[in-house]
Amino acid sequence: MAYRLFIANKNYSSWSMRPWVLMKALDAPFEETVVPFDGEGVQTAFEAFSPTAKVPCLHDGDTVIWDSLAIIEYVAEDHPAVWPGERCARAWARSASAEMHSGFSALRHECSMNCALSVELGTLSHALEKDVERLEALWCDGLARFGGPWLAGERFTAVDAMFAPVAVRVRGYGLALSEPASMYVQRLLAHPAVADWITQGIAEPWVDEPHEADCIRQRTVLEDRRA
Repeated sequence: MAYRLFIANKNYSSWSMRPWVLMKALDAPFEETVVPFDGEGVQTAFEAFSPTAKVPCLHDGDTVIWDSLAIIEYVAEDHPAVWPGERCARAWARSASAEMHSGFSALRHECSMNCALSVELGTLSHALEKDVERLEALWCDGLARFGGPWLAGERFTAVDAMFAPVAVRVRGYGLALSEPASMYVQRLLAHPAVADWITQGIAEPWVDEPHEADCIRQRTVLEDRRA
């Protein structure tokens, strides 16, 4: 039986993006169910499939797995290629993934994901500056330590999927990074699974006004790819 992955709008849902991109990259079969955001921030429709009323949520028969990182670990039990094969690289990838999962709060809160928009961010807050500095250090460490082109070595793995929405944010808000980190962003955006998600997100018929407002915040919109 194939997995069934419940997600929200691809244009906005960074957490949904992570397991979706990973399973696409692995060619792991799954059925996709998109339940759009309701425009009011309540998301009661999510209660029908998720115990936390949040996305993503994976169903495997009667087994329900919520939270992106838990889904990734569950999928890894059937697909070992989720993580790097070498123990040191695997430990680093898990640590970096967990850091993304629990950290970078300023990046998430000040740079809401939107596949369609590029926005002039202006002066970065101190907290966002610190997140960008840490992002730079983390990515450059992985690329140098394991030789690239992906964060933990030659293969695209879960740690790259965890940072795929960050690449969308870097492009959308024009965040300045060093050449190695910028090149990694371009590789992420060009990965077939990542590019497919972004294309589908831009083509979606739904516009969720709270997410749009959180992205723009009286900033100047430089590009709307939906146009």
